[in-house]
Amino acid sequence: MTQIDKTMTIGDILDENREVAPFFLEMGMHCLGCPSARSESVEQACRVHGVNADELVAKINAFLAK
Repeated sequence: MTQIDKTMTIGDILDENREVAPFFLEMGMHCLGCPSARSESVEQACRVHGVNADELVAKINAFLAK
């Protein structure tokens, strides 16, 4: 996976690259393994946790580009 977008599910992203898990943990999403969290899009998860989805996607994509 070279890039993500905010419509992708947390589960799909983590299945491709578990190294991005800390980005979700930092935003307060500590239940990464539960079925409801895995099926949420990045945008949905950010809305629930009060995080800007575009900023999170940019941070993750910068990490993936390295």
